[in-house]
Amino acid sequence: MADPRFLLIRLGSLGDIIHALPAASALRDAFPSSRIDWAVEPKWARLLEGNPDISDVIAADRKNARGIAGTIRTIRSANYTCAVDFQALYKSALLGYASGAAQRVGFQSSYAREGLAVVFYTDRLNPRGPHKVDHNLTLVEHVGAIKSIPRFPLTIHPEEEECIKGELDAHKLNDYFVLNPGGGWQSKCWPAERYGVLHRKLAERLGWRGVVSVGPGEKHLAERVIQASGDLPPVVISVGIGPLMPLLRDAKFVVSADTGPLHLASALGARVIGLYGPTDPSRNGPYSSQDITVRNPRECETTYRRGKDYASSMLSITVDQVFDAALRRLERGS
Repeated sequence: MADPRFLLIRLGSLGDIIHALPAASALRDAFPSSRIDWAVEPKWARLLEGNPDISDVIAADRKNARGIAGTIRTIRSANYTCAVDFQALYKSALLGYASGAAQRVGFQSSYAREGLAVVFYTDRLNPRGPHKVDHNLTLVEHVGAIKSIPRFPLTIHPEEEECIKGELDAHKLNDYFVLNPGGGWQSKCWPAERYGVLHRKLAERLGWRGVVSVGPGEKHLAERVIQASGDLPPVVISVGIGPLMPLLRDAKFVVSADTGPLHLASALGARVIGLYGPTDPSRNGPYSSQDITVRNPRECETTYRRGKDYASSMLSITVDQVFDAALRRLERGS
């Protein structure tokens, strides 16, 4: 009997791709000789480079009709027997359908962000377990994956190590911590000014200087952090995903709300302090049990709506709470 051929679909974004990595590993453990490909948006493909569990990374270009047609030709030519859609959106479900795979696995409509997308699946499942990692494992276990300790295979290239070393050397930084004030939804974020006050308190207590990590379009956040930090300003480093990995991995700790860099840091084994309000840390928190989340449950309504303003639950988190959490995380060690 021929080995099954799998197409995994998680087009984006950073944190969601991180949470799906253990599913690919579990599938590889069960099917060591099978073809296991992953369709992803080009800007996130770097996360999958060098992953030993993936046979091929398919950059799903959706910018124009020509790119879409090329992606569909590529996936149809592979003759997949099974497509697994972790994303549960029309764009991902349609890609699985277009692959021609006889078995197309996804979540039930009650869990999917776009409920009608599930009409393109042959198998619809309710997720098991508390965390997003567990939910994704539900789908691959349904098609024969082996339940094992989740792993996050991420590859860092030597030139990316050198890039960050150069940045840190330029600022004469050896020991540092990272503050990540950005995020996809404003309602999940913590005010940039509070990161600035937090930096001053941590720098005074620990003697380390912080690094503010910001992505495209977030320069204004870094400026607000610096302004609030007074005479102990952090360094600002803005880099792509590749160099960001060694920056996060080698930090003394990382403070961030529920957003991609937090989950990347956790997957790389960095110490993490996660700030949570509208999203539930038991579902979306850093995966390591050693990491610490700060949330004020009495102030929280758990919702995954993408708000444009700071959630009151995030505003309820004080600088002193986060400062104490950072010290506790350091005490726990690696």
